[in-house]
Amino acid sequence: MVRKASTTPNRGLRVADQIQRDLAELIARELKDRRVGMVTINAVEVTPDYAHAKVFFSLLSGNPQETLQGLNAAAGFLRSGLFKRLHIHTVPTLHFVFDDTTERACDMNALIAKAVSSRAKDD
Repeated sequence: MVRKASTTPNRGLRVADQIQRDLAELIARELKDRRVGMVTINAVEVTPDYAHAKVFFSLLSGNPQETLQGLNAAAGFLRSGLFKRLHIHTVPTLHFVFDDTTERACDMNALIAKAVSSRAKDD
C-alpha cells in the first residue's frame, strides 16, 4: 500500500514562523519587564510534537544574561499570549537561547578586514 503524502507539508516550519512573528509582537507591545529591552527573535525551532520551542534571540543593547532571565520569567505570560493567537491544539513550552551569531559575524568581518589591510600593506 502506498502512503499518501502529508496534506500539510512543512507544517512545523509554518508553526515556527508564526510563533516567531507572534512572539516578536508580544515582546515588543505587551511585555513590561524592565530586563527585556530591544530583543530580536532570530529563529524558532519547534519539536515535532509541538511540546517545546527553542527561541533564539539577539539584543541591540543590554545584558544577555538579564534579558534571558527576564524572558524565562515571562515565558508563561508569552505562552498564554500565544495560546490566544495560535489555533493549534498544543502551544509549546518556550525555551529562550541567546544567539550571538551576529556578534561573531562582526568579529569575523573585522578579522578579515584586518588581514586584507595588512596584506595590502605588504604588497
